[in-house]
Amino acid sequence: MHEDALRAMLHDDPNDERAFSALAELVRRHATEPDNPEDPLTAEPEEEPVGAADLALWSLAEELAGHPKAWRPLVELGRLSVGDDPEGAVRRFTTAAERDPSGVALATSLEILREADMPVEALGLGVGHWRTREQVPEVGRQLVLAAVEADRLFEARQHLEALDTHPESGQVEAMRRDLVVAIEAAEARQSST
Repeated sequence: MHEDALRAMLHDDPNDERAFSALAELVRRHATEPDNPEDPLTAEPEEEPVGAADLALWSLAEELAGHPKAWRPLVELGRLSVGDDPEGAVRRFTTAAERDPSGVALATSLEILREADMPVEALGLGVGHWRTREQVPEVGRQLVLAAVEADRLFEARQHLEALDTHPESGQVEAMRRDLVVAIEAAEARQSST
């Protein structure tokens, strides 16, 4: 799709995953391409391609995050800043979670925090925003895993029990066995030390 068409789609719905991903890819590509590949003096970009791509993506996400219903751009800003500014990332994730009643923003934010080795922060964010019966079951899964990673196994079992009350019982059942295995493995590690 053309960049202008993607921007128009995101103006209407700043959380459109396909449009955001497509525009993000275009922005990254533009940021890493040399201005004039024929000119040997400009063939090498001044910045590292990854840094330039992240900066371009940051600008795009920041532009879209101003929309009062935008949560996907805030999650992206949080992902980009979690290494350098963990507190700022958590603030962005919090705002994204408050803007998204479905829980997709919260689940994604929890996963990013877990991947950044911040399970305690993930627990704080999740416990404060998880609405068990209203949001996607993935939020509960991420909370259980964060509790396991933080060695809070009693809390992990509590989150698993709460997840069992979710109306999407089929989805919960599909993830439950792996969560039980993760909790039991962590309990075995704890008891062996």
